[in-house]
Amino acid sequence: MDLSSHLLASYRARFAYYRRLGQAAMDQLSFPELQQDDVARTNSIAVIVKHLAGNMRSRWTDFLHSDGEKPWRQRDTEFIDDFPDRAALQAAWDEGWRVLETVLAELSPKQLTAVVYIRNEAHTVIEALNRQLAHYSYHVGQIVLLAKQIRGTDWQSLSIPRGASDGYNAEHFARGGEGGPTQ
Repeated sequence: MDLSSHLLASYRARFAYYRRLGQAAMDQLSFPELQQDDVARTNSIAVIVKHLAGNMRSRWTDFLHSDGEKPWRQRDTEFIDDFPDRAALQAAWDEGWRVLETVLAELSPKQLTAVVYIRNEAHTVIEALNRQLAHYSYHVGQIVLLAKQIRGTDWQSLSIPRGASDGYNAEHFARGGEGGPTQ
């Protein structure tokens, strides 16, 4: 596999990982919990989802041909939770990821050095992918942290639970090398 193909496969895998991580955190919460602010009155998970969905639709719609900040995007309204129910929140989350995943599936390795614009700032496709991967991982991290705080002792770990690193490592190293780079 050439470097560009490997890089594109890696992006697909990383974005998919963050989608799964955010979904697994949200799955542990009720709809009212998804709408709950923390003590600092920051954004609820529902607001973060609405912002991510708006950003994804804007950035990835007509990705190679128009600025990633679409004139129809109303970013400020993304910070108002107006989801009537969990199904609407889930639909927004799924639609945002669908737009991104469609572009990732259609993107070719030779397009990675093409120039795209986000808020009239030139980026190679690689730079745009890095920018959005960092942005989405930041917000998914917020979702996970808020979910952990809300669930408290009922939280089901999404990674290696505290105190279980030695057992995890022993199990995985006992199997020998697995897989290899993202294919």
